[in-house]
Amino acid sequence: MANKKFTELTDLPSPAGADILAIVDDVAGTPTTKKVTATNLMSLAPVQSVAGQTGTVTVSAGDLTDGNFDGEAILGFNASINDKTDDYTLLASDNGKVVVIDKASAVTVTVPSGLGAGFNCSFVQKGAGQVSFSASSTTINNRQSHTKINAQYGVASLLAYAADTFVLAGDTAS
Repeated sequence: MANKKFTELTDLPSPAGADILAIVDDVAGTPTTKKVTATNLMSLAPVQSVAGQTGTVTVSAGDLTDGNFDGEAILGFNASINDKTDDYTLLASDNGKVVVIDKASAVTVTVPSGLGAGFNCSFVQKGAGQVSFSASSTTINNRQSHTKINAQYGVASLLAYAADTFVLAGDTAS
């Protein structure tokens, strides 16, 4: 096969271990072509570990090509539940959690400053008491200027897209 650009090649489903990949090394300004087998390249790829709640799953380079995790579960991707029955002020430790609020009367969730950009939290209004969000040295934006969860079993999310600036989205009401 004549030399081709990567953009001219068709996709391969997965390289075979004996496939030879040409690598051009041009660090010093003089191109040098080297041949590397897919097996050798994958054996040099770093091994990554993902900490789970009850263990660690080790992902090897082979897993990246064949999608086989050898029967091991990938853990640590579920959200923790934080049950509340009264007014509540968010904490940094609520990041990534689901706050379930179960009260018969109205409840206020206070959104304080300092939670950091990227903070995100989901809320479930389990009880009949409507959940309202109150900014405390923060800004809460909503495309319809809503500040509450619509009704029982409604779900809303709060996301800080900048420091102390949040978007409230989901099943909301004014």
